[in-house]
Amino acid sequence: MVDNPIRVAGTAAFSKFMTVLQSVADAAGPVAMGDLVRACGYPRGTVYRIVAALSQQGLIAETTGAAAGGTVRYGLGPRLLQLASRAWSQLDLRAALADDLQALRDETGETVHLAVPAGTEMIYIDKLESQGPVRMASRVGGRLALHCTAAGKAYLAALPPDEAEPLIAGLALATRMPNTITDRDALRRELARIRQRGYAVDDEENERGIVCYSVAISGQGGRPLACVSVSTLQYRQQGAAPSRYIAPLMRLRDAAQARFSAWPAVAGGAFFREDT
Repeated sequence: MVDNPIRVAGTAAFSKFMTVLQSVADAAGPVAMGDLVRACGYPRGTVYRIVAALSQQGLIAETTGAAAGGTVRYGLGPRLLQLASRAWSQLDLRAALADDLQALRDETGETVHLAVPAGTEMIYIDKLESQGPVRMASRVGGRLALHCTAAGKAYLAALPPDEAEPLIAGLALATRMPNTITDRDALRRELARIRQRGYAVDDEENERGIVCYSVAISGQGGRPLACVSVSTLQYRQQGAAPSRYIAPLMRLRDAAQARFSAWPAVAGGAFFREDT
């Protein structure tokens, strides 16, 4: 037996409102009424009434008026910015990735970090401790350099070249350990290798005896939102990195990116809430 679909009063009208609003959003620029009618496929009178209602609510706005001697055109209104700001402020990468990070820590048994870009650095916004007796010195809120950490290099490698290059050019490339990359061309070559294999490695480049593996998680438009890393003691690897650390990281990345395809990346870092 097939259940009858539930019919909600006003659904058809709401659908038309959304079609008009989406048509305004999809236009390359402010759109004239005639073009909007053609895009929606509704009668002109219907579109006119919907536009008037949306304008009254601040969801679309008149950008060129007849009084200015031009054709009346419409663009998205200021209320949408308010709604979008509230929606994105409620997004929390830590909460969204909590189960993934827990599963990664449980599978690897090692310390797991979640970091987001903050200008010319990365900042830890979550940390799950290793199941072993040794604790990493890192902390939530701690900052890390881009050139000598797995998360930093994973982020740089995931950026479009025209955005990565100014960052690379401005980095101090301070020496942290004997393995730290301090030459810009060497860093560029390392980033090319990271792009090819899909993950970054910090082989005692930031701290003695610590090896880290990291992947970038991308959101809207393939832009990096954050990086997840697994940190371990160098002697504990025993040649098991591909199966024990890298494969779980790659699985987490693929699963997370499938969910975050609509999440935006913003200048200076990804969206996260500092009060949780």
